Amino acid sequence: MATRDLYEVLGVDRSASGDEIRTAFRKLARQFHPDVNPNNPEAEEKFKEINEAYSVLSDAEKRQAYDQYGSTEGMPQGPFFGGGGGGGGGFGDIFDMFFGGGQGQRQRSVGTPGEDLRVDVELSLKEVLTNQERKVRFRKPVKCGTCKGNGTATGQAPEKCTNCQGAGQVSQVQNTFLGQIRTSVQCNVCRGQGYQIKDPCKTCRGRGLVTEEFEKPVNVPAGVEDGQIMHLRGEGGEGLRGGDAGDLYLTLRVTGDERFVREGRALQTALEITYPQATLGDEVVIDGVDGDVTISIAPGTQPGEVFTVKGQGLPPLHGGPRGDLYVLMQVLVPKKVTEAEEKLIRELAELQGDNPSGPSGGGFLGGLFGKKK
Repeated sequence: MATRDLYEVLGVDRSASGDEIRTAFRKLARQFHPDVNPNNPEAEEKFKEINEAYSVLSDAEKRQAYDQYGSTEGMPQGPFFGGGGGGGGGFGDIFDMFFGGGQGQRQRSVGTPGEDLRVDVELSLKEVLTNQERKVRFRKPVKCGTCKGNGTATGQAPEKCTNCQGAGQVSQVQNTFLGQIRTSVQCNVCRGQGYQIKDPCKTCRGRGLVTEEFEKPVNVPAGVEDGQIMHLRGEGGEGLRGGDAGDLYLTLRVTGDERFVREGRALQTALEITYPQATLGDEVVIDGVDGDVTISIAPGTQPGEVFTVKGQGLPPLHGGPRGDLYVLMQVLVPKKVTEAEEKLIRELAELQGDNPSGPSGGGFLGGLFGKKK
């Protein structure tokens, strides 16, 4: 890990209590969790950074050593200072915080937690203006009705694994230069489940779960942006044998609108106007995101000038006034003109003191728009 101060990583004082450290970690971990920031390497790196900071500062011995040595690189190495060790600050504790675990002691979770689900929800740019009620359809695992989630043909609870005695783990001893070290590994007979199913249910084939179709009404708030995620806790796959249900993550997909470029609450668009309109001014009607918008073009409008239309953008996520619509003026230069039009334009150029020489000399339009003041 970099030499950045661990207290600074979590945003707490060096005198912070254990509860303050835990609260700060939970807030940051939820903000930068990979499920909330898919395909975001920066968020993933930040998540790792706050995990490592918490693994040190949440453990009394590690925190004392860190305060003494000033960095994780200066800490003594060994079983008491390694990542995810027997204290309260390892990765077990970090995942416990997301799945409702205990207060700092790593414990084997009860039952099998349900599967997290991810569903895309599409919205148009116009629909972002207001709250939207959506019926989200998805498939999720639920307890098998035949075996009541036990996975056995009889519907009774499965037998406890005789190899690990239901623990899901077995101990093994390794000889190292420090001596013998006893560690726990997953039971290879029950694969960590703690039970064995010898006569599986024919409906779910011993899984205890079947997949069913669901439809859930969801209220999508106004002002959402493309790629944002709604997290519905406990709406994912059902857990087994006391395990918590998984979560449902809705990824919001705001479809693009070729008329606009979005920048948060602001919308940007372009408007082509003629030279007479730019010179003399005009009033035109353009498409807004939810209806017609009238633009008053001031006389003498320059190419590239931006007009601001207040309140014709998008609302913020948590309520408030709409943003603005920015209209870029693009003066349309015709590629071809008729003889009558050319004559009038040459007369105008002469009145303005220009002497256009025609296409071979740079073009009369170059005289109109390229003249140095």
